[in-house]
Amino acid sequence: MSTSSTVVLILAVFGAATVEMVEALTIVVAAGVSRSWRSSLEGAATAAAVLAIIVLVVGVPLIHYVPINTLRVIVGALLLVLGLSWLRKSILRASGHKALHDEDAIFAATSAELAAPESSFSPSRRDAVGFGVAFKGVFLEGMEVVLIVVSLGASQHRLGIAAGAAGAAALVVAAIGALVAKQLSQVPENTIKLGVGIMLTSFGLFWVGEGTGAHWPGSDAAIIVLVGLFLLVTMGSIAWLRGLRSTDGRPTGASVPEGVEE
Repeated sequence: MSTSSTVVLILAVFGAATVEMVEALTIVVAAGVSRSWRSSLEGAATAAAVLAIIVLVVGVPLIHYVPINTLRVIVGALLLVLGLSWLRKSILRASGHKALHDEDAIFAATSAELAAPESSFSPSRRDAVGFGVAFKGVFLEGMEVVLIVVSLGASQHRLGIAAGAAGAAALVVAAIGALVAKQLSQVPENTIKLGVGIMLTSFGLFWVGEGTGAHWPGSDAAIIVLVGLFLLVTMGSIAWLRGLRSTDGRPTGASVPEGVEE
């Protein structure tokens, strides 16, 4: 495995984990502020432990017992689905056809849902609602990271590196979150998602080709070429869609009103 493909793997996993953990941290902070910090942190830690176990239980058998070509086709198809999904949403947001993801709105919505009379719970005690909301937020956002870690790690026999990149991202986001708390909207999430989508799509196409017997020129270095090609296509798509908005008489940078969604 070449150094270049390993670097792309680390960047892809780190970027994906950063985006998902920012979203999860928003929910955890909202649960802590609105209900109980103790319960929300316990819920987040429990979810993180469960996700780590899933990586070990699923990832290790894949590496040792599934034929490599079969694994590459399955993994490649999965990465293509994930990557193209991230790319589609990111392109629509960057071109002004879809509202940007708003962490402040998510924080406000989650806090409003968790609001309860003071007598219903004590911030110093364990709170089942706060625990459950934090657990669900970290677990659901983290499952997509688990899929990426297991897929990329197993297909390249780099499960430890992929898991380490995800863990590093989680630590960085947690550290930043502890300092800035509610100011999570400053993270350039759509830009990160755009880059991760390009890398996942490139890996997916590469592994589908490898698994079906295709021989890429330059071997693993072809991944870098694919990343460049998808970057060009993505930038062209954004420019074209922005042009469509201009001909419709709408400003290209405007956000389309919509409910809070991923």
